Amino acid sequence: MQLEIKVPVLPESVAEATLLQWRKQPGDAVRRDENLIDVETDKVVLEVVAPADGVLTAIHQPGGATVHSGELLATLDTSATAPIAGAVAAAPDMAPQPQPVAEIRPAAGSAAASPAARKLAVEQGVETATLSGSGRDGRVIKEDVLAAVAQRAPTATAEVAAQPAAERPEQRVPMTRIRQRIAERLVEAQRTAAILTTFNEVNMQPVMDLRARHREAFEKIHGVKLGFMSFFVRAAVEALKKFPLVNASIDGSDVVYHGYFDIGIAVSSPRGLVVPTLRDAGQMSFADIEKAIADFGRRAGENKLTLEELSGGTFSITNGGIFGSMLSTPILNPPQSAILGMHNIVERPVVEHGQVVVRPIMYLALSYDHRLIDGREAVQFLVAIKQSLEDPARLLLGL
Repeated sequence: MQLEIKVPVLPESVAEATLLQWRKQPGDAVRRDENLIDVETDKVVLEVVAPADGVLTAIHQPGGATVHSGELLATLDTSATAPIAGAVAAAPDMAPQPQPVAEIRPAAGSAAASPAARKLAVEQGVETATLSGSGRDGRVIKEDVLAAVAQRAPTATAEVAAQPAAERPEQRVPMTRIRQRIAERLVEAQRTAAILTTFNEVNMQPVMDLRARHREAFEKIHGVKLGFMSFFVRAAVEALKKFPLVNASIDGSDVVYHGYFDIGIAVSSPRGLVVPTLRDAGQMSFADIEKAIADFGRRAGENKLTLEELSGGTFSITNGGIFGSMLSTPILNPPQSAILGMHNIVERPVVEHGQVVVRPIMYLALSYDHRLIDGREAVQFLVAIKQSLEDPARLLLGL
């Protein structure tokens, strides 16, 4: 019996997608739920899996092709049990399509790899079949590819050094869909919003002391570490309650006030920066927040975040401090009207009660849309976050 394998149904906000590389070729035997190809949208990477055991008889769209919802990708013969001799690599009426410069095709039977690992392997020219997977069930993950790249680094450096000085190598590869989308949204934000940024600093000693006192008990009870992000999310929610305009958005000539707090958390992934959303963050406990953010980070590294998780949001938080950033001016995530930027914590001399003391200080930045939010509200909003962090009891008392 011949089964048609089609592009998964894409949400209305996603018009088209790009095929990456086929994991199987016509004539190859496949197993049910085995990944055949990755489909990249401007938000996530989707896996197209085999609906049943059988043999792949034909591929109707090559790697790199642009496809739409429900479009035919391949056909599968569920009655066949052995590779089909003489199978062609593509449909007869389809001319071969050029592949990106860095693209490679893994050999049949290569080790299973996560989408993030396969994407990175393509970019770095690493054969996943040669790697030993350290993930679950021997799955090759991004860290395995990075380790392989690091091991070959001295050789690559030597090869570059051996090249004649006159050579100036270049490589041209297509931008990924998510990078194109990021570029579009950043330009859109700069073009349509009147973005201003206000700054403040916060003494992180009270939060650090609280974490030190309760870290072990928190992790033992909840099974997750007590980080800084839960404090910032809760502080942001309390500040948004006091200044609802910061949680609002502009829709044409209307101002839309949101009676809920969906907080976007910027997360780095192999495909670029993504912003999954904590739904109803005002109803979440510290443990709920920490678990959700840890889960976002793990699945972002594996390109497993869903389109629904990457949609919506009324306010965002980005933490450049994990990369060592001292200060930055974050860009709005449209249609949101504000975004909070966290930075690294550095011991600095400050004056307390007439005495110079050393405290762990973090600079905070709030970028906001001046069309909707005036400087007064923006500054007071950031001060409210500062007060909550310097006196964490406020978060429990709702002050």
